[in-house]
Amino acid sequence: MRLTQAIIILLTIVFFSNNQNLLASGDETFKNLKPNFSFEGPFGKFDRESLKRGYQVYSEVCSSCHGMKQLSFRNLSQPGGPEFSINKVKEIASEYFILDGSDEYGDPIERSRVPSDRFQPPFDNKDAAKASNNGAYPPDLSLIVKARSDGANYIYSLLSGYEEPMPESMHIDESLSYNPWFSGSAIAMAQPLYDEMVEYDDGTIASISQMSYDVANFLAWAAEPTMEERKSLGLIVMGFLFIFLILMFFSVRRLFKDVH
Repeated sequence: MRLTQAIIILLTIVFFSNNQNLLASGDETFKNLKPNFSFEGPFGKFDRESLKRGYQVYSEVCSSCHGMKQLSFRNLSQPGGPEFSINKVKEIASEYFILDGSDEYGDPIERSRVPSDRFQPPFDNKDAAKASNNGAYPPDLSLIVKARSDGANYIYSLLSGYEEPMPESMHIDESLSYNPWFSGSAIAMAQPLYDEMVEYDDGTIASISQMSYDVANFLAWAAEPTMEERKSLGLIVMGFLFIFLILMFFSVRRLFKDVH
């Protein structure tokens, strides 16, 4: 009986060991790149200048296909985010228009958007979005970092991954692009970023790597705009619990000091 159990245990160890080796060999070449975002870790914070550049990349490049329906323009001025001035946010919002109500003849009234309005959607409906993107529906980017494993690092790797040469043994449809970080390596989105396609307001050189970093940073903030507040509150709670633990230790020690 013991011999049988030993054999079963040995076979189980060998099975899982081989599976881990296979997984490791499959992921070894294209593990997510890690550019070391400033917001990582318990004390991490968002890089404000990077967030501003990331919004610029989103507004000038990504917003033509991808919406961010969970964000309002006023979020761009809130603490912990890009922290644009109120006047700057009003200026940004006024560049977009929305149908709001109707006049006395029943015709729709178009007005400029204001800070309280949501971000402008790129398409009127899903069918229009698919028609403009090889039949694929571009996902909303509001929570994309939360919706993907290793979110920000994955987004950075994906946007930087179009430069990787496609293996000669691989063949994909001409309407698709090769990107080893995308599941299946064939993606409907053509390469969106090219060196210096954006002229940063602060003079930073807009390389593919820099733009990928900045927009991934911006999307990470968009997915959790209160992250810094949450971390600060967490540290306060941990400090309180530590002090409470010390008080409890000395209280229990005093109560039971005469117990033998």
